[in-house]
Amino acid sequence: MQRYPVRTDHRSNLAPEPLAALLREAFDAASLDGETATAAFGAIVRIAARADRKELAVEVTMNPKVADDVARETIARYNRFLESATGYSSKERAKRLKKSAGDAPAGA
Repeated sequence: MQRYPVRTDHRSNLAPEPLAALLREAFDAASLDGETATAAFGAIVRIAARADRKELAVEVTMNPKVADDVARETIARYNRFLESATGYSSKERAKRLKKSAGDAPAGA
């Protein structure tokens, strides 16, 4: 499970219905299972997204045996979904993750 920080002005996207709408926009179809929105597309067998306090928690199951063009399209759509949901571009997310990893205590 990966957790992503969410911009303050994008936190309304963490509710189940808006998350499902963002998944539909990125992956063409989505469903709700309680507080979790799920979808599938291309190399993604299953993506489950839900709120975890002020962060977006995403669990992804991938199929590595897809064609390269399918993998590229899947990654592009996944990045668009994350940017819509969190308000951060892939470059900003990487920078924040790198910074938070550097702040973690040794051995954690």
